[in-house]
Order: sequence, then structure tokens, then C-alpha cells
Amino acid sequence: MRFTSEQRLDDGVLERELTLGEIPGILWTPGSASAPAPLILLGHPGGLGTMHPRLVARARRSAADGFAAATIELPGSGDRPRSAAAEEARADLRRALKAGEPVDGDIVDRLVLPLVDKAVPEWQTALDALLSLPEIGGPVGYSGGVIAIGIRLAVVEPRISAAVLFAGSFVPRTMFEEARRVTIPLHVLLQWDDEGNDRQAALDLFDAFGSKEKTLHANMGGHTGVPQFAGDAAAEFFTRHLR
Repeated sequence: MRFTSEQRLDDGVLERELTLGEIPGILWTPGSASAPAPLILLGHPGGLGTMHPRLVARARRSAADGFAAATIELPGSGDRPRSAAAEEARADLRRALKAGEPVDGDIVDRLVLPLVDKAVPEWQTALDALLSLPEIGGPVGYSGGVIAIGIRLAVVEPRISAAVLFAGSFVPRTMFEEARRVTIPLHVLLQWDDEGNDRQAALDLFDAFGSKEKTLHANMGGHTGVPQFAGDAAAEFFTRHLR
């Protein structure tokens, strides 16, 4: 891992851009940490440049609670090489949505499963590098992003102690079996009127999670209308489980 730039934000948070091989990312650390900080991995749907304002807002909230936060670019997003198969699946998805047709499971599988298979090992490699830094300790949480990636990470990565998942992206049916193997505490956010999300599928997925402690926080509104109090509840969840 190599840091390529850094800046001190007006609240004292240190923001450092980094590269992990060919993968870009960002690390935020609290300005006044006196001990290694717990870490929250910030998931997102891809495109660090576009997502930066939302990511930095989440990171600042995490830093105010005493957590470091980090993210990396997804495969096929930003300046990373595109996959012809993924682009074809994405085009098929857009056509189905534009026509108001049901999204075929084959489209979801072609788009999401290869992404999960590639992204999860990259997140694990990033976690190796981040936890080697003296200013970062455990435990580790995962927050947001493509929910299928969060499911796989919760199953295969023992260093992740708790997760906040956003029910707002397509999930292959095969991943419902993986969801049954999730055991860490979960806080799941669901926007009730999310135009791009199958509400019943989201409820079925929540039911499938094997965690003994799991909370569903459902709010009225569309995909980008998550209310402030829902974000506050997610932050409080991490404070309980990562301290």
C-alpha cells in the first residue's frame, strides 16, 4: 500500500489517498486519536470520484465517533479496467428497468457474482494493509455499498465484527444461502419506496440472515432519501459493537 496524497480537513480528520497495487482508495483517520482506532470499511456502488462527497461525510461521522474509515475502488469502476461481460450485463439491466420489465435472475448473476468474487479478496488485501498501520487497530466493521459484497465479507472475513448493510442493490438468489451463514451483528437499512429495489426480496434476505442479533431499520422514501436519524442509528450500532 502506498499513500499518494494527504490533506487535513477542517475538522482535523486526516484524508489520505492511497493505491493498493493498481487499486485506488482513501483512508480517513481521526485528528486527535491517542490510541489505534477501530476501523470501518466504507462500501459504495463504484466510482470513488463521484461518491467522494458522500463517502467523506460518512468518514467524518465515523471519525467523530473515534473510528478510522477506509474505502477502495470497485473492480470495473472509476479508472479501473472494464469487463466486457459486466458491461453487457449492465446494459441488459438498464434495458429491463427502462422497459419496466422484471429483472431476470440471469442478468443479476452475470452482473453481481463476478463482482463479488473479485471485490471481496481485494477488500481482504486492503484490510491486511490497513491493519498493519500503527494508527489503526481492531475491531473492524463494514458499512454500506453493494449488499452482496457485504454478505460475502461477513461470511469469509473473521476480522469483521459487525456490519451495516444497505438493502438497495440486486442480490443473486444463490447468495441467500450465504446469508444464512452470516453470524455477526447486523444493522440493515431499507428504504421502503426504493425504486430500484425489490422490497419483498429485501425482506426475504433479512429473514435469511443467520445472525442472532439483526435489526431492520426501514424508512419511507426512495433510494437516496435515507434520513439523518437512520444514519445516526447506524453510527450508534457501530459504537456499541466496535468499542
